[in-house]
Amino acid sequence: MTALKDVAKLAGVSLMTVSRAINNPEQLSEKTYQKVKQAIEQLNYVPDISAQKMRGVAGKTIGVLSLGTATTPFSVEILLAVEQTVRKYGWQSFVINTFEEDPDEVEQAVDALLSHRPSAIIIARNGLSRIRIPPKLAHFPIVLANCITEDLNVASYIPNDFQGQFNLTQLLVEKGYKKPLCLYIPENAIAAKERQNGFEKAWFVQPNYEMPEQFFMPKDLHEYTCGADPLKKLLAENRKKLDYDVIVCGNDRIAMLAYQLLLSHGFRIPEDVAVVGYDNMVGVAELFLPPLTTVQLPHYEMGEQAALHLIEDRTAKGKQYVDCPLVVRASC
Repeated sequence: MTALKDVAKLAGVSLMTVSRAINNPEQLSEKTYQKVKQAIEQLNYVPDISAQKMRGVAGKTIGVLSLGTATTPFSVEILLAVEQTVRKYGWQSFVINTFEEDPDEVEQAVDALLSHRPSAIIIARNGLSRIRIPPKLAHFPIVLANCITEDLNVASYIPNDFQGQFNLTQLLVEKGYKKPLCLYIPENAIAAKERQNGFEKAWFVQPNYEMPEQFFMPKDLHEYTCGADPLKKLLAENRKKLDYDVIVCGNDRIAMLAYQLLLSHGFRIPEDVAVVGYDNMVGVAELFLPPLTTVQLPHYEMGEQAALHLIEDRTAKGKQYVDCPLVVRASC
């Protein structure tokens, strides 16, 4: 394996000059830097990052504490965005995945994170929620992705759920829908109230629009198997008629249940009743028949902005909203 001294010998410079070329190239003349660079390329030399950290010279490493993000297909793009962004700017990153349900596991993950000597930390979660920041991390530069906290005054990059639902509801108004049935996620979820407010803000600016019928899933229930129960009950009471022209679902999983119920009772989508979702589930939303109109959760953008926050040394604190794009398909 090529060593630092081999590069120095080929370039005809000292070990210190090679180290500066790798870590602080601005301290060298262009001629000297190019000599070292050519030697590195010729020998295929790869810097020993772990050794740099031990010497305290690797100051551009972001550690990501992943709270289930690495094992959840819907949010793994947060981590992809962090990795691609830091590479683009010449930084390094690594991920330690854990789950909040086990405090001992979280503590072990934090210790593993610190053993890599990060210069800054991103905490990312698989679903928008309020988290506790481990005390051992409190003195690091920290930014959050897809989560918020009351422990420290730090920047939190989260979905703009108000905007996402507002734009979706505007689309429904423009298409002339008058009688929505809203099947929301649990009311205590952070996103739930924002989405309800977004819906009502867009819905009630129209003249003569009635209050829609709205249902929230039971609190703390996130399996979504009962997400379409109000629709199921309505269909059981009257199998041939439904007094709604659009089902507004709190997420794509509830929309999937609504599809199954409607189609099994002979309703056509969207001819008899339209259906819209939220999340744009990875690898799933486009497989609905007909394809589902929904809202994209900006997982990649949240990871990207969290990384840039640290790289660019931004000073913003608190909630930083990332827009949720509307994805129009054939279900409405």
